[in-house]
Amino acid sequence: MINHKINQEGQKASKSTMTAELPAFAPAIAELEAKFSGQLIRPDDADYEQARRLWNGRIDKYPALIARCRTAQDVVLAVDFARDYTLTVAVRGGAHNTNGFASVDSGLVIDLSAMKGVQVDLTNRTALAEPGVKIGEFIQATQQYGLIAPTGICSDTGISGSTLGGGIGWLMGKHGLAIDNVLSFELVTADGRLLKASATENVDLFWGLRGGGGNFGIVTAFEFQLHALGQVLAGMVIHPLAKAKEVLDFYRDFSSTIPDNMAAEVFLATVPEIGPAVIIMGGYFGEDLPEGERLLAPLRQFGPPLVDLIQLIAYPDFVAMLDPIAPVGRNYYESAYSVKQFSDEAFNTLITRAEQMTSPFSATIMHHVHGAATQVAPGATAFALREPHYIIIHSAGWEEGSAEPHVEWVRTTYAAMQPFASPGLYVNFIKGQTEEAVRASYRTNYDRLAALKHKYDPTNFFRLNQNIKPKVKN
Repeated sequence: MINHKINQEGQKASKSTMTAELPAFAPAIAELEAKFSGQLIRPDDADYEQARRLWNGRIDKYPALIARCRTAQDVVLAVDFARDYTLTVAVRGGAHNTNGFASVDSGLVIDLSAMKGVQVDLTNRTALAEPGVKIGEFIQATQQYGLIAPTGICSDTGISGSTLGGGIGWLMGKHGLAIDNVLSFELVTADGRLLKASATENVDLFWGLRGGGGNFGIVTAFEFQLHALGQVLAGMVIHPLAKAKEVLDFYRDFSSTIPDNMAAEVFLATVPEIGPAVIIMGGYFGEDLPEGERLLAPLRQFGPPLVDLIQLIAYPDFVAMLDPIAPVGRNYYESAYSVKQFSDEAFNTLITRAEQMTSPFSATIMHHVHGAATQVAPGATAFALREPHYIIIHSAGWEEGSAEPHVEWVRTTYAAMQPFASPGLYVNFIKGQTEEAVRASYRTNYDRLAALKHKYDPTNFFRLNQNIKPKVKN
């Protein structure tokens, strides 16, 4: 066993208000601190301002207390404390969700960001990862042994929220979603119990955690099945936005015919020194590199592109290529939807809206769900969207000035594209806590999930998420 330690919206509350509330349970905080191996961060502490900030700079919330956990027992203590003092709980893993669910005004943030352990078992090809680990950190820990588990798209995203919602990523065609490779979860439930869920223990919970988001507890450890992966033939090609219709027509045909060991995604974005552009990013993740060259040749030859960055590359470096697009602290606002297949009219509308982006930091992103991710029965896990489809995200990014024009671009673009959208959306991209959208995501699995929620969290203690409301199944 090898061990590694990898070192909204909502009304803005005043810090003075938060500070004033703290003495009401200050003695209890002192008692908690005596047992707590992590760090309790109060509004008057020097670390507070940095600790309350999230990836999305637009989120500006003031928790009454931040419990930065180091162990599963710390999580148990924090959950018990919040329950005893009826504090609203936000759970922070990678803090990458645009909604800002990882923080809360006047409540308790259970911060997992210091829980960074990754244990790699070379004999069984498994990895045990703590919930504060980010995708890039996880990949670095496993790739040094030529091993990998499917994860999300960007290296700065946390494995926790990404995995619990399903875990779409570059390897989903070859190995399925992240949840399809989870062997077990360790979690703390709303009543403070530390449980394990797997194919043989708490089987109902194991089913629900694979796609059910943060509704059933706080996961303190993920056990993943690992797969062999060496260097990959991957990268991106860049075309001018003026050629978008031809490029998207090509992409529609190319992405619908690629084998499972490939991936291709699109970004309509502004590229420094190029300007508004269409980027196709992806690669070949198989072992026969000459075959990969042959399969990628149409992508590299079409146009031809202004820039071709496809090369033999270490997988961690490939995943990190997107990091500069979405830095920590920038303001973000996004909406998303699914599309089964693109018509010419859909592409024309998409391009027109891309031409009207209000910021060089905004983008339209297309994720392609295909291959092994679509070859699992919809009822086998909580994640129900198992048919081939595209996920479209309109993401506004800006660094200063009024949010209004950027938010309006997202809203009007989303509205213009709804005639082409299909029902159901990957739960991690659902904006807010809209019950209708959550139901559509889980489809016929929703009632089973609501009954599971009633069993493990009947008071909806874990509600700052794409929420499943507790309900007894009829």
